[in-house]
Amino acid sequence: MNAFDYFFEKTCDLEKPFLVGRENMSHRELYTSSVHLASWLKKEFGTGRNILLLSPNNKFFLTAYFAIIKSGNVCIPLDPNIEKENLEFISNLTKPVMIFMTREVERKTTIGEIIKSVFPDTMDAIVNIDYDGGLSGREEDFDDNNCAEIIFTSGSTGVPKGVMISHRNLIANTESIITYLKLGQDDRMLVVLPFYYCYGLSLLHTHLRVGGSIVLNNSFIFIGGVIRDMIEHKCTGFAGVPSHFQILLRKSDNFKTTSFPDLRYVTQAGGKLAPIFIDEFRNSHPEITFIVMYGQTEATARLSYLPPELYESKKGSMGKGIPGVELKVVNEKGELIKPGETGEVIARGDNIMLGYFGDEEGTRSVIRNGWLYTGDLGTVDEDRYIYLTARKKEIIKVGGKRISPKEIEAVILEIPEVVDCTVEGVDDEIQGEALKATIVIRTDNGKEQMLERIKRHCTKHLALYKVPQIFELKEQLVISATGKKIKGKL
Repeated sequence: MNAFDYFFEKTCDLEKPFLVGRENMSHRELYTSSVHLASWLKKEFGTGRNILLLSPNNKFFLTAYFAIIKSGNVCIPLDPNIEKENLEFISNLTKPVMIFMTREVERKTTIGEIIKSVFPDTMDAIVNIDYDGGLSGREEDFDDNNCAEIIFTSGSTGVPKGVMISHRNLIANTESIITYLKLGQDDRMLVVLPFYYCYGLSLLHTHLRVGGSIVLNNSFIFIGGVIRDMIEHKCTGFAGVPSHFQILLRKSDNFKTTSFPDLRYVTQAGGKLAPIFIDEFRNSHPEITFIVMYGQTEATARLSYLPPELYESKKGSMGKGIPGVELKVVNEKGELIKPGETGEVIARGDNIMLGYFGDEEGTRSVIRNGWLYTGDLGTVDEDRYIYLTARKKEIIKVGGKRISPKEIEAVILEIPEVVDCTVEGVDDEIQGEALKATIVIRTDNGKEQMLERIKRHCTKHLALYKVPQIFELKEQLVISATGKKIKGKL
């Protein structure tokens, strides 16, 4: 089944709003416009061709995205603020036949001069043609192993990697998320995550499938607007990465005391959020269910979740595999680790990517015998619940000792005045690498006293070799559009 047909299987005729807020669009309107555009795409380019999509979260993005998938072509959604060098690299690699982009993006790129371009105003003329080219029905012989989209993620080298996601991957991951989150037509999600990011796309897919709604907010830096949207639009769900929750809890003056009568649950993924923040959220809003999740782009979006009722007994755990996903933690020999040992998390299921576009060697390095080797290190308890400890590639070697930066960050974040921090290795002539902690605090008052307090806290709670040699206070960390901290640019 084409993933488009799966998403709209029960909702194609729904007049209920799917997009709510600054822009409005019903399920039926989105379906009709996407089918019309898909028919045009198939007529122009056939199937199996790569198509770029550069746009913020809006109606234009939604229509183009679903049209590309429906047409049997491959959507490549990218950050509309992507660096010129990365855009050129991706374009040369994937050789797209066309690009959907806003006029703002056009002014910053020359790609549209090389290939055919479609803009919001020109797309309107296409979708208003009453023509579906026979695509309004389900294609019974469609191969769901075909690539539906390529999601680019920067690797440790900075070179973008194109993760190929199939129609089967999308369907499997969406169905699983809907099951464990118990989503339905009454759910309305506040979306602050970009749709070119797998976490953001998963929100789009799940709520479309169940007949729910989404509210778009592209300006998380304005915390007051985020809080206002949650309340005014009666949002039942909110999804964020660690930095979102850290900012809401420690930079907002009123988030903890504001009532959210409609908010049923929040989800957190995109990196490990220190338990102290989860505790702060649960204590401030005990009526809202907090769900810890774990995933990777290579797994379409999601790999595991921790049932909320187990949070206290399994604090710090990423849980177990979501429905349809098998997770293990193995040593270098591929054997299951015992409690107390450390190994690599590996995963298997219908949500695991096809591979990296144009990189067979890279694909073979992470997919072995049907298992995805995530690069994440972790331990297990007696019940086989998994606890992440570090990323393989983030391990810092100081004087011959291997150190996980996340352990140090968690200790620093225990101090209530600390909003965020990151620990990284910097060149050191004597030890090879030295530990540097970059920290954001709530106020600029008493900086020197705060630094001394942080140092004392680290000395008290960490082994001496884990205490950073360098401490630096900054007004803010460098955060990507997906909310993740960018190390090496601090």
